[in-house]
Amino acid sequence: MNAPRQEIAWTRTVASEQAVGELAKQFAAVLQPPAVMYLRGDLGAGKTTFARAYIHALGFQGYVKSPSYGLLETYKAGGQNVLHLDLYRIEDPEELEYLAIRDLFDETAVLLVEWPDRGEHYLPAPDLVLEFGEKDEVRFVVCTVCSENGRGLARKVRQAS
Repeated sequence: MNAPRQEIAWTRTVASEQAVGELAKQFAAVLQPPAVMYLRGDLGAGKTTFARAYIHALGFQGYVKSPSYGLLETYKAGGQNVLHLDLYRIEDPEELEYLAIRDLFDETAVLLVEWPDRGEHYLPAPDLVLEFGEKDEVRFVVCTVCSENGRGLARKVRQAS
């Protein structure tokens, strides 16, 4: 599979969990399915915090649990079918075939993938990648676009900030 052309759209400082939540709300306000967003970063960097805040910003009222052990959690909210996938504990990328991601990902779906590198070619290509990081005790998110859909989305979020 050819790697999509990628370009950094913006970098944003996220000094707190609340700031990550605000960023997620901005995405929830403009993102339209179908879309694929890869969430990268070390343990504790904010990936799950972002996913939870995104799902709640769509209007989901229940508990949003981490899919670390079950690999996949699904939520219906705001007219979207959010597929939250966490591949941290995956042993073999082929395990994704058993989750039927390709069948679940349709025109109403938004796929949020934590630890996407562990899924290799079993995942749909991303529209954008959010890289959660920290340098000199400053937390940040780098948004990289990988498709025209992702480019438009990144532009809308940048304009909303």
